[in-house]
Amino acid sequence: MENFIKKNHADKQLGLGILIVVIGSVLLLRNSGIDIPHWVLSWHTIMLGAGLWVGYRKNFQGSGWLAFTLIGGFFTLRDITFFDFEMSKISVALLLIGLGLWVILKPKQYKPLNNFQNPAEQQEIKS
Repeated sequence: MENFIKKNHADKQLGLGILIVVIGSVLLLRNSGIDIPHWVLSWHTIMLGAGLWVGYRKNFQGSGWLAFTLIGGFFTLRDITFFDFEMSKISVALLLIGLGLWVILKPKQYKPLNNFQNPAEQQEIKS
């Protein structure tokens, strides 16, 4: 149990350290005169990152992280432009493709059929 607590603390410390280094690097590049897109440190990008981080911490179980990720991802895609092409034009299509892939690739959950016979009758049948 003690090893699990130490590993959990080390993971949190590593994640927080990486986050601080990334934010500091982006601010340094922006203040050095390098053109960093405005969406990199916007509220929706932070929400997207927080959703992915919470999902990672919870092994992508539950749906709280998914709400943060979808909302942040939607608004981030609206602001991203590459070569004068707005991502918002294709974001709905990308969302639908991602949803379809998730439905196709999600783990299958097979439930055995319940036999509605009495357990005593099942033993008689097997005998």
